[in-house]
Amino acid sequence: MDIYIVPVGPDRFELYCEPTAPEHADGDLPPRGWFGRLSARFTEMVRAADATEPDVTPQEASSWWARLQRRMIGWVAERIAEQRLLWNLRHATAVTLWHPPDLSDVQAHTLAQRMLRRDYGRHRLWLVINGTLLVASAVLAIVPGPNVIAYYLAFRVVGHWLSIRGALKGLGAITWTRHADARLAALRQALQASDDEREVRLAAIGAELGLPRLARFLARVEAR
Repeated sequence: MDIYIVPVGPDRFELYCEPTAPEHADGDLPPRGWFGRLSARFTEMVRAADATEPDVTPQEASSWWARLQRRMIGWVAERIAEQRLLWNLRHATAVTLWHPPDLSDVQAHTLAQRMLRRDYGRHRLWLVINGTLLVASAVLAIVPGPNVIAYYLAFRVVGHWLSIRGALKGLGAITWTRHADARLAALRQALQASDDEREVRLAAIGAELGLPRLARFLARVEAR
């Protein structure tokens, strides 16, 4: 698995990996029972989000429920993009960590581990919060129609659970190999360019690195 330390500011970095295949919860969660049902629901939502074209807008759907579903799937697609790295780490045994040359191998590894620990703590907190809310949402089962809130919270619970497993795997039983790549340092200069030049330069660097979705990732991270 390839992971990139991407500069997103003068002194700010994020971990990034390119999507490979649709992620499913199967195999990481119990096959039966309450959590197993969450797994199945989560898998359905991920498959639907992976099949959704990113430029399809919610207004193209006919009914209010179809528009709501489309909007929800779009939100899920964004969350998948944010958490896919941690989900992929669950199955990794070896990682190649690519970093800008102004970071030494030791600095890059330390930085990656620090970000994984940060993600572990954040997802653990939100797992507790969303898990509590999911249990509380059971009272809405008496309301006719689909329980949208429960679907949303189910996705959040399973997503945070898988992210925790990925973060723990990255902090433990994985072999890390580190390599510097000057093109990652060039991203920092590209981010400071004017809008038109910046878009062209980011697309070019992403193409050279074989990361076609990198520019979109950077735009999403900067918008936080």
